[in-house]
Amino acid sequence: MSLDGTNSYVLQAPGTPSVAVVDPGPLEEPHLRALADSGDVELILVTHRHADHTAGSARLQELTGAPVRAADPAHCHGGGQPLRDGEVIHAAGVEITVLASPGHTSDSVCFHLPGDGVYGSVLTGDTILGRGTTMLDFPDGTLGSYLATLERLQALGPATVLPAHGPVLPSLEAVARDYRLHRQDRLDQIRAALDRLGRDATAGEVADAVYSDVVPSVRRAAEQSVAAQLHYLRKEAGQASGR
Repeated sequence: MSLDGTNSYVLQAPGTPSVAVVDPGPLEEPHLRALADSGDVELILVTHRHADHTAGSARLQELTGAPVRAADPAHCHGGGQPLRDGEVIHAAGVEITVLASPGHTSDSVCFHLPGDGVYGSVLTGDTILGRGTTMLDFPDGTLGSYLATLERLQALGPATVLPAHGPVLPSLEAVARDYRLHRQDRLDQIRAALDRLGRDATAGEVADAVYSDVVPSVRRAAEQSVAAQLHYLRKEAGQASGR
């Protein structure tokens, strides 16, 4: 589910003694101590609530004294305030813009670093992965929100993608466009499955038809994504019938 594990990022402008840490990851003491020793940690940021990103954040706060900030107040520690969409943070000499990016979860955020390289970079959390596609944690994450998020990210152009799982990718614009096309293809497959199975088919039945090739370890994720897509299609159908 987490590919090669969770990527923690250490942000620091040249010549600046302090650092900011994004996504401390799970509660693994050697990893957290390595992050604490990476510099004078002044801020800890979290992309979303899942434990593989947040479980170590309170401990890293204890080790460094740095506040932890997340969109969800439950994951803010040490006096850290909830993140706000569009907020510009200056930490470790780096300009960081907070972008609300619901879809994977309702509290997902991305962090735009406009000064990182020619085109800037974006820490995408689980909204965009370095390999494969992400799951929608339905009902907390919804497809309508996710498609809107992908459109917003695509508009940032060829920024470097710094995902929370998997390798770095060269162009956010290209990846977000491919993600949107993939979702549309999946919706077409689910529409076809519903034509065969009936409009009242369950998420499990549709997953059997559309995701028959997935390995057992990601079956739950596939079923949740199907549930999100069924919700989207049924909501879309309901709006059409109401016109």
